[in-house]
Amino acid sequence: MGDILKEGLKKFQAWVEESKQIVFFGGAGVSTESGIPDFRSVDGLYNQQYDYPPETILSHSFFVRNTEEFYRFYRNKMLCLDAQPNVTHKVLAKWEQEGKLSAVVTQNIDGLHQKAGSKKVWELHGTVHKNYCQKCRKLFSAEYMLHSTGIPRCDAVEQGKTCNGIIKPDVVLYEEGLDDYVMSSAMNAIQTADMMIIAGTSLAVYPAAGLIRYYSGNKLVLINKTATAYDSKADLVLQCGLGQIFQNFI
Repeated sequence: MGDILKEGLKKFQAWVEESKQIVFFGGAGVSTESGIPDFRSVDGLYNQQYDYPPETILSHSFFVRNTEEFYRFYRNKMLCLDAQPNVTHKVLAKWEQEGKLSAVVTQNIDGLHQKAGSKKVWELHGTVHKNYCQKCRKLFSAEYMLHSTGIPRCDAVEQGKTCNGIIKPDVVLYEEGLDDYVMSSAMNAIQTADMMIIAGTSLAVYPAAGLIRYYSGNKLVLINKTATAYDSKADLVLQCGLGQIFQNFI
């Protein structure tokens, strides 16, 4: 760890120590250290397996038009159910238990914050752990989706007839709007925060990235491996992996 990063870490530790309402805003980089790939970082096998880019496959119109191909990608790339929380997830849950952290706002859909023990989590893009029949609204688990084949359909029976409706993940796809209640709750948490940590995100996805303008404090920390367009607005920038920072709080 270089001298500049060491100084930044000391300042970060001091701010965490004195803060009582921290809000953590996280993106894909929070979960990559748990082995969940950022689907924007297309792997070498990707083009051999799929005819469309991830953003196209994960769109509402593609889900409607090419449901079976959507699910082929979704099962292969989005359902990482064996993944375990990493040090960042665990430290955030610890801070919440200690009364230092008031909320986690996440762009991730993997449920790892809750798996680590966090209770107040606002999932801007939904979760793979909740899936619903578009016809009768019956709920299904992520495990059910993973072990389904083709287009998953509802098995609910009413008056002797099987529903057979198409099941949809409770995940916000491209072309779909974010949940108003989740957005307003995240805004409220950010507005009342005395420290805001933004980590593992390039802040390129809107409207989620626009939430940071609701923070009016003077402890805005950006932790990311690469520079972001918001670095100049931050009070502290730590350009490194999250584990490198959060391992110091175990």
